[in-house]
Amino acid sequence: MKNIQCFIGLLLILFTWQIAWAGRAQLATVAADPYASAFVLDAETGKTLFSKNADAPVYPASTLKLMVLAVILDRIEQGTLQLNEMVQITVEAYKMGGSQVYLDPKEQFPIEELLYALMIQSANDAAVALATHVAGTKEEFVALMNQKAEELGMKNTKFYSVHGLPPSKGQHVDVTTARDFGILCRYLSTRPEVFKYTETRVRDFRGGEFVMRTHNHLLEKVEGCDGFKTGYFTKAGFSIAATAKRGGVRIIAIVMGSKDRKVRDAKAIELIAKGFAMVPAKPEKLLPATPVKLNKKVETDTIQEETAGSPALQPQPQPTTTDSSSGWNKLFIGFVLGFLSCAALNFFVLRKRSRNNWRGKRF
Repeated sequence: MKNIQCFIGLLLILFTWQIAWAGRAQLATVAADPYASAFVLDAETGKTLFSKNADAPVYPASTLKLMVLAVILDRIEQGTLQLNEMVQITVEAYKMGGSQVYLDPKEQFPIEELLYALMIQSANDAAVALATHVAGTKEEFVALMNQKAEELGMKNTKFYSVHGLPPSKGQHVDVTTARDFGILCRYLSTRPEVFKYTETRVRDFRGGEFVMRTHNHLLEKVEGCDGFKTGYFTKAGFSIAATAKRGGVRIIAIVMGSKDRKVRDAKAIELIAKGFAMVPAKPEKLLPATPVKLNKKVETDTIQEETAGSPALQPQPQPTTTDSSSGWNKLFIGFVLGFLSCAALNFFVLRKRSRNNWRGKRF
């Protein structure tokens, strides 16, 4: 008896430990050291879902090209720019280094094509070409970027470039925060046209001479991911502004200053999942049924006509069929039930007799 009690006690301990460990495993944990700052929000409500050093100053690197996109799309919406408007490539754009699509001063491209280059390839030469076309100079375009940041309430952001590259000697470096970039991305998420640029993984450029490939690997790893942009240079670290939409909910996750691309992506994926776990999915909106008005007279006449003249609509007598197999099945089932009943009766009779015999021998 004592051994049985010990065994039961051991089982209870193991069961309790397993429940505790399972509950612990379900908690989404985010380490403090894989990045400089992070911020997660619900795109619709703007509610903060996760925040870690969200107001600490960081270098945005190429993620600031999202502001370039925002400024240009604003002007397209206002009608001062057209997507099919041709951009003459400048020598300044031609001389840009880093990620590029190798623009040449002899070339012209539509604004839309350069926007794809900006978002997919993170092309610095495309950023300069667009900026000088829109505002005349890079400096004037940077002023437009800072003006937009102020309008959106990005209080701790200051742009000095249109590409996000590390500054040359004597120049200032672009500065922002994870929270400010969450504000920018929330604004971009309200514009459906943004996603055709940010969700495209691969696209031909210059008639297929150059193939642009996205740096945002979350597009292929995260369900519903359709944006936005990555960024990197040595002192800035690896950063990403990402978004995904599922079940009517859009989550935005910002990860800034990670030391490794894979760690950055893993943490962004983790934060997006954390966001979806905190916001319930929304039911799909159903379109209201459109009432159909029918001509009652025509409808009645048509029904009478079809009933009288169409044998397909007249009730047809159903032939009665006899399934011989079903009869044999019923007979077999009855036999089995009868056999089992007899066996049970014999069992109880024999058991009673054996008990009587045992009592007779005992007494």
